[in-house]
Amino acid sequence: MPIRYAMILAGGKGDRLSVLSTERAKAAVPFGGSYRLIDFPLSNCVNSGIFDVGVLTQYQPRSLIEHIGVGRPWDLDRKRGGVELLQPYLSRSVGGWYRGTGDALYQNLNIIARKKVPNLLVLSGDHAYLMDYNPLFHYHIDRGADITLVVTKVKSEDAARFGIVQVDEDNWITDFEEKPANPKGDIAFMGIYLFRTEFLVEKLVKNFLEDKHDLVRNVVMESINQVKMQAFFYSGSWWDAGTIKAYWEANMNLLEPLPAFNLYDPGWMVFTNRSHYPPAQMSEGTNITSSIVGEGAIIEGEVKHSVIFPGVKLKKGARVVDSIIFDHTEIREGALVNFSILDKNVEVGEKAQIGVGDDFTANQKRPELLNWGINLIGKGSHIPDNFVIERNCLVGIGIPREQFAAVSHLKSGETIL
Repeated sequence: MPIRYAMILAGGKGDRLSVLSTERAKAAVPFGGSYRLIDFPLSNCVNSGIFDVGVLTQYQPRSLIEHIGVGRPWDLDRKRGGVELLQPYLSRSVGGWYRGTGDALYQNLNIIARKKVPNLLVLSGDHAYLMDYNPLFHYHIDRGADITLVVTKVKSEDAARFGIVQVDEDNWITDFEEKPANPKGDIAFMGIYLFRTEFLVEKLVKNFLEDKHDLVRNVVMESINQVKMQAFFYSGSWWDAGTIKAYWEANMNLLEPLPAFNLYDPGWMVFTNRSHYPPAQMSEGTNITSSIVGEGAIIEGEVKHSVIFPGVKLKKGARVVDSIIFDHTEIREGALVNFSILDKNVEVGEKAQIGVGDDFTANQKRPELLNWGINLIGKGSHIPDNFVIERNCLVGIGIPREQFAAVSHLKSGETIL
């Protein structure tokens, strides 16, 4: 019997995305000019024939809840099955904030019991990839595994960002290191689990009694060499957009002539909850190259190697280069936005310049995130006319023009919050 039910862990705070996830769950962060990260696991589920999905939310869930709604874009608005948003709650036996990914599942054991599924698929809500989960299910059953983890090969320089597994010649998992400083290999866990439900429930109950609440550390890592744990290798493109650099690279990858994953395949659509926009409009003299432009955008200037979301306005003489511009941002006449990420409803004044200069001093507030030249501009901030922002700068959410008046420009590495 194929997979009948999946749970998506979508309650993460995502601090490494800075202002992009301050007021939204990481799974609700916009992606690829039209989507949000949650669209990928939801679409993979329905394309795999899974029409019964629970989404576990917690941190800043409002935009995520509004986006998913009743699940209509994914054909999940059903009387039987469909999508169910599972938020923390109080009861006599359990309750309060989820204390970890394992605790999130534990607090929903009643839901798992009600579904009566022998195997439970658990997914991360903030990864971008296209995957049919049915081969995973058949592999899991054929191997008689208690746990099957989906893994993929990553660049050795990126391995420290992930959980790294070791496997034997038959793909049985022999070791698991969570974000090791010195990784022993390059096989990364993708945040996709398939559990034998009976095993998972027993382990979650035991962990709760022992005050252990993490799914990776307390269910997976503690079970190595004690239960049957398989690795299922995934060969497609997968992006864990958990840091600013990874998020930017994932979006830029979509601009390649042959992108690593194909958003235009009619046989494997990525569905989303879109507002109703008119078509994008390009005026006379517009120059757009190697870019994605969302619906309802009005482009009068130049866009080069960038991702433009719906409703963006780019005025005459304005230029956007190597950047990601979220919905309803307006870039006025003669302005330049280079190598930057601008959240929703940002206004960039006439002849302002963002992302200029040769000084790559790391950001003083977040040097671990902004040290390679990128700028972050928070939702609803208004950049004054003629204002200059150099490199690795961070502008918070809702910063008015008046707050910029205290400085002539933002030097590389500076922050306004």
